[in-house]
Amino acid sequence: MGVVCNWESKVAEVEAFRRKTMSAAGIQRRKEDEGQRRNNLFGYDDEEDEGNKLICVTSGVSYLGHALVNQLLLRGYSVRIIVDNQEDIEKVKEMEMSGEMKRRRKSNIEVIMVKLSDNVQCLEKAFEGCSALFHTSSFIDPVGLSGYTKSMAEIEVRVSENVIEACTRTPSIKKCVFTSSLSACIWQDIAQSNLNHVINHSSWSNESLCIDNKLWYALGKMRAEKSAWRIANEKGLKLTTICPALIIGPQFCHRNPTPTIAYLKGAKEMYYQGLLATIDVTKLAEAHVSVFKEMNMNAYGRYICFDHIIDTQNEAEKLANDIDMPKEKICGDTSNNYLHRFVMSNEKLFRLMSRPLRCYSEYY
Repeated sequence: MGVVCNWESKVAEVEAFRRKTMSAAGIQRRKEDEGQRRNNLFGYDDEEDEGNKLICVTSGVSYLGHALVNQLLLRGYSVRIIVDNQEDIEKVKEMEMSGEMKRRRKSNIEVIMVKLSDNVQCLEKAFEGCSALFHTSSFIDPVGLSGYTKSMAEIEVRVSENVIEACTRTPSIKKCVFTSSLSACIWQDIAQSNLNHVINHSSWSNESLCIDNKLWYALGKMRAEKSAWRIANEKGLKLTTICPALIIGPQFCHRNPTPTIAYLKGAKEMYYQGLLATIDVTKLAEAHVSVFKEMNMNAYGRYICFDHIIDTQNEAEKLANDIDMPKEKICGDTSNNYLHRFVMSNEKLFRLMSRPLRCYSEYY
C-alpha cells in the first residue's frame, strides 16, 4: 500500500515544491502576511490562530456541495454558500427547514447569489472575509439531453479562471480546494509506446483523444484544472485539487444527473480498461475536508479519489440499472473485457486519510 516517507524527506519534498511554485507575483501577494505567519511546513493552521472559520463553498446545493457543507458544519466551521440563482437560495432554505443541513446554529450558514462567470470583482466581494474556498461548481446543460456539451467545457474553464483569480485577489483567502474529476486523468492513448500503465495523481488525460472522441466532460475538467494550477502557481495561492471517480450515493442519478451522464460518456472503454471507478459522496466530502485540514503541512498537489472499481459483469449491469442506461453501453460484449488493463492507485490520498479509502487496484 505504499511506503510512508520519513519526516526529513517530507519536509524536503514540500520545500522543493514551495520553491518551484511560488512565483515572484505570489511572493509579493503575501508579503504583508509573512511577518505575522509561521513556517507552513510545521503545521501552522491559519484558521485556528486567526479565529477565522468562515469557509466558502461554490455550488453548495449540488450533490457534492451539499455533502461538503454538512461535513464542514459538523466540524464547527461556518459556511458561505455561493449560488447563481434565486431557485438555489430557496433550496438552501428548504434544506435548513428540513434538517438536511447539519448546522449547530442558524448563523453557521449564509448564502450569496453571484454568477461564477461574472467579472472577477463580483467574486472578490462574494469571497471577502472567508479564509478558504472549496470550488465544487456543478454545471447544468440547459437543453437537458446531451449531459455536457463542448460549450459547457469552455464555460468550465472560464469559471475556473475567474474563481482562482478572485481567490488570489482576496486577502482573506489563504487556501483553495478545487474539485476536478478522475476523467481528467484516465483517458490515455494506449498506442503510445511510452505509456505509463499506472493511473495516479500525476496522470493527465490526453487532450487530443478527448477532442477526437467528444469527451467534453473530461476535456472541460482537465482544462479547468490546468488553468487553476497555472494561475495559482503564478500568483502564489495554496491550491489542492481532488479528482473524484463517478460520484454515487443515495439517489445519485436523480440528484446529480448531468455530471453522472457526462462522466459515463465512454463508460464501456473505461470498464474494459479497468478504469470505471466510483466514490461515495460522503466519503468524497470527508476526503475534501481531510485534505483541507492538512494543507498547511504537506497536502499540496493533486489527489485522485475512488473507493471501488467496477470490474465484474454483475457490477456493471447494476450500475446500468441504477442510472437507467442500457447495459451494453457499460459492459458490452464480455468477450472483449480484457483488451487492455490499467492500474489505478490513490496511494497519495491513502497516506493522508486517517480512515483510508481503498488505495490500490491491479488487474492481471
